[in-house]
Amino acid sequence: STWFGGPVAVPVLNGAVLGEPVKMDKNSRRGNWGNQIEFILTSVGYAVGLGNVWRFPYLCYRNGGGAFMFPYFIMLVFCGIPLFFLELSFGQFASQGCLGVWRISPMFKGVGYGMMVVSTYIGIYYNVVICIAFYYFFSSMTNLLPWTYCNNPWNTASCNGVVTPKGINSTLANATRSLVTGAAQAAVEVVNKTKRTSPSEEYWKHYVLNISDDIGNFGDVRLPILGCLAVSWVVVFLCLIRGVKSSGKVVYFTATFPYVVLTILFIRGITLEGAVTGIKYYLTPQWHKILDAKVWGDAASQIFYSLGCAWGGLITMASYNKFHNNCYRDSIIISITNCATSVYAGFVIFSILGFMAHHLNVDVSEVADHGPGLAFVAYPEALTLLPISPLWSLLFFFMLILLGLGTQFCLLETLVTAIVDEIGTDWIMKNKTVVTGGVAVVGFLLGVPLTTQAGIYWLLLMDNYAASFSLVIISCIMCICIMYVYGHKKYFKDVEMMLGFPPPIFFRVCWRFVSPIIISFILIFTVIQYKPITYNDYVYPGWSLAIGFAMALSSVICIPIYALYKIAKSEGNTFLERLKKSCRPDIKWGPALSEDRIGRYAAPGSEADVEVRPLKEELKEKEEEKRDEISLSIQGSNGSTAHNTTPSA
Repeated sequence: STWFGGPVAVPVLNGAVLGEPVKMDKNSRRGNWGNQIEFILTSVGYAVGLGNVWRFPYLCYRNGGGAFMFPYFIMLVFCGIPLFFLELSFGQFASQGCLGVWRISPMFKGVGYGMMVVSTYIGIYYNVVICIAFYYFFSSMTNLLPWTYCNNPWNTASCNGVVTPKGINSTLANATRSLVTGAAQAAVEVVNKTKRTSPSEEYWKHYVLNISDDIGNFGDVRLPILGCLAVSWVVVFLCLIRGVKSSGKVVYFTATFPYVVLTILFIRGITLEGAVTGIKYYLTPQWHKILDAKVWGDAASQIFYSLGCAWGGLITMASYNKFHNNCYRDSIIISITNCATSVYAGFVIFSILGFMAHHLNVDVSEVADHGPGLAFVAYPEALTLLPISPLWSLLFFFMLILLGLGTQFCLLETLVTAIVDEIGTDWIMKNKTVVTGGVAVVGFLLGVPLTTQAGIYWLLLMDNYAASFSLVIISCIMCICIMYVYGHKKYFKDVEMMLGFPPPIFFRVCWRFVSPIIISFILIFTVIQYKPITYNDYVYPGWSLAIGFAMALSSVICIPIYALYKIAKSEGNTFLERLKKSCRPDIKWGPALSEDRIGRYAAPGSEADVEVRPLKEELKEKEEEKRDEISLSIQGSNGSTAHNTTPSA
């Protein structure tokens, strides 16, 4: 095989290996994707989320601009793509969700439960973010964006808009202009240098959220937000009503249209005055920052979290593939698409922010932001400066909705698939829609506290703690289990049986050594860089941070608890015997369909067993040849015989 690419001698077509009969191995019990494009689009929609738009561009400009791209793509190659391929191949081989795949080593099933807990947390607060995007989308259906001016009931005396009201008296305006002398201009400069309270910020805080003064002060439920949350969950449920059969059709739109909107906003953005300045701010390399460990840590963390590793979603989506699908190819396509989207989104964001900074006569750094601050404050304010601003606002928030839904589909499907696969009865297989509806209702009810006046505090707490270092631990344990407990040689054989060729040597090295080391580095970096969460000037109290850590630990604690339970339930007279028994693969581990269970997975006396006997005999012959070669080599070392062997590839 080549160092990075697959073997040239084994081409693939439509996910099947050429030279082999194409099997219509449709799993009628669980279902499959309608075609491979549906899987790729769904996975792209899952990986490309809100973080690509509101986190990566900010990280890039804060960590050296164009120089940040170097560690970012290094981490993509050595950690992102290998982990992505590992999870896709893991789920596809077993055709099971994030719980069922742990038949590979039943003691580690707690990792699957940890993935479910993480996906539950993320699914709860992620849909609240989507519902706020829905609210802004509906609010943009007007001639004048409600966050344009400072003349609204929710505005304060400190509000300072960037747009002059059109209805102002012309005489008063002329008089005002004539009074702007040198002293007044100096005052304006002082105002610009101080922290400005924008109409969009006051609209966000005082109207949309009506934010309380403390995380413990829940206040009232914001009914408009609650209504949008219901809309969001209904949309997600309807799109998943038939599982991957319905969501696979929806992603043709939800996964592709955001790129249309990004392109429209990009073309509009680069035509604005000051856009080049913003893009320069985004991309200008600061090479000295490459030597900063924080830059490498941010690059590794962004790759890891952006691709959705250890959430359980990748395993779940791949489990609906046909057995011989080329997931190696898919992993490279999806990973690169995700990272390219992040870079592309940076141009869209910073072209508009550069225009806004030019308009305000301030540095780009003063208007740049990330997270909800970018999506619901900075960018919407910049859009008010554009002609036909409601149109651009509609497009922007529609794009955010679609980006969020693509991820939310997979989060919900991960939970539903895990539940259905675990119970596994014919009734629940036929009534999967009932499970989907039940999970959606529970998700909606658990999201209600996030629609209160203290909701934003809880949302950010969940975002910072529920899926932080716990994901890194889960991913590291998954690598160790597959490569060292189950055995790397056996797993490489499994992948070869599935794809028709073994994993390229680059991925074998990464899976066993490089990726676990990088994951460990991310964990250490996360611990060292830890700072208690704040929201603007608000400092979270200690009891809320304790809740945050409890959420983080609740997913990780599943691993040792289930391991101890499994060991206790296993057969054996001593602890060591029980430990070994609980680590061995379950008898059901392997391909889901009997026609794919060949070689060591074939049932004795079955047709598959008969078919592969020549293969088994061939393997025995090779083992005998190797033994002969070893004996000849030993003789050669004594000087009696010379024998040259060529190592097998």
